[in-house]
Amino acid sequence: MAERVEELADRAPRKTAERAASGPPAILLHGVTKTFGETQAVGDLNLEVPRGRLYGLIGPNGAGKTTAIRMIMSILQPDCGSVSVLGHRSALDAKDRIGYLPEERGLYRKMRVGTFLEYMGRLKGVTASILPERVGHRLEQLGLEQYLSKRCEELSKGTQQKIQFLAAVMHDPDLLILDEPFSGLDPVSTLQLRKLINIEHDRGATIVFSTHVMAHAEELCDHVVMIHRGRKVLDDSIADIRSRYDPRTIHLQPFRADADAAPLRQLLEVEDIVRNDAELQIRLAAGTDPAAALARIASAIPCSRIELARPTLEEIFVRTVSGAAAGRPR
Repeated sequence: MAERVEELADRAPRKTAERAASGPPAILLHGVTKTFGETQAVGDLNLEVPRGRLYGLIGPNGAGKTTAIRMIMSILQPDCGSVSVLGHRSALDAKDRIGYLPEERGLYRKMRVGTFLEYMGRLKGVTASILPERVGHRLEQLGLEQYLSKRCEELSKGTQQKIQFLAAVMHDPDLLILDEPFSGLDPVSTLQLRKLINIEHDRGATIVFSTHVMAHAEELCDHVVMIHRGRKVLDDSIADIRSRYDPRTIHLQPFRADADAAPLRQLLEVEDIVRNDAELQIRLAAGTDPAAALARIASAIPCSRIELARPTLEEIFVRTVSGAAAGRPR
């Protein structure tokens, strides 16, 4: 099953660059704010998503990600600010070009899977005569052909979620918006869905998905937008983020598991050492040149493996939020 998805991913046409180069941004938000009572869910949000890109909207639960998505989809209207989706002032004017997987999952439980997917395709303007073949192809992508005639209520929660994802892409949308798409999925299903997202991206679709699991965004996205308490705290490509945040940790595996770490503690570059089974995790002092530190550490103790550990998006988020809090007036 997983191999089938991988094979389809390898065959997918790569049109992202061409699609990204033409037309206005897929999504453009300017000064968007939304308040519920005394709670500001989103504050003064500016966002530009070029066509053909894969953006991750990341942050903890309650950060404002779903509210932002609902304003993009015109489910909610902002208190102030402007929204443009595929060149239109409302997503409703481009609804047949958008695929949407909401946070609240929902299927027509009594419908059979094939009938449900055909119905969703017709709602999005897919020609009726090609729908049966397209439904079969989509189910094949996830190895779900055996569920064609089953009622949606007979499926497991994870399978229902995959069927709803297929419903969102039945019409080959130009813009695909996914709100917490991996929630509740087991690791195998998560891997399958990630590969399908890549297939859609390689086809040329612009994709925006929200997640509080930042590792998912790190593995999939070329660009991330971090939101904290309704406000954007970071908006940059994965490559630029990694280049800007210098690695501060070195992983070292000595030739001998019981090797004495005392020679390392004498180095000025070393701030702290944590032993994790047979590996040493070495924290570098602020301002240290990682490349120079690698050479000095490798010469101080015989090792079978030594490498820099770049900070994860989660670590960068914590640093960013902590820095903002430290700079905020009391």
